Amino acid sequence: MLLYVITYDIPCNKRRKRVSNLLEGYGRRVQYSVFECVLMPKQYQELCMRLRSRIKIEEDSVRFYPLSGHTLGQVVVWGEPPVTPMLGSTIV
Repeated sequence: MLLYVITYDIPCNKRRKRVSNLLEGYGRRVQYSVFECVLMPKQYQELCMRLRSRIKIEEDSVRFYPLSGHTLGQVVVWGEPPVTPMLGSTIV
């Protein structure tokens, strides 16, 4: 199980809404176009497959940043506490 930070930049309102609705089923929104999702490998593969059918590669951008146990402890959050439990992170 890994924590993924998933970000997107999608110019089409309809596609952007479909992507955000899908991501809400896998994790928590932490900023407008940023989600944190704790996923097992099978869930990650499923999410990638489902996302791929909702975007246009030539127009949209979706990024997946996996955070492992040793990098998770280096996460620093300023402002509101994180929505996703992040053991070992620093909240300022």
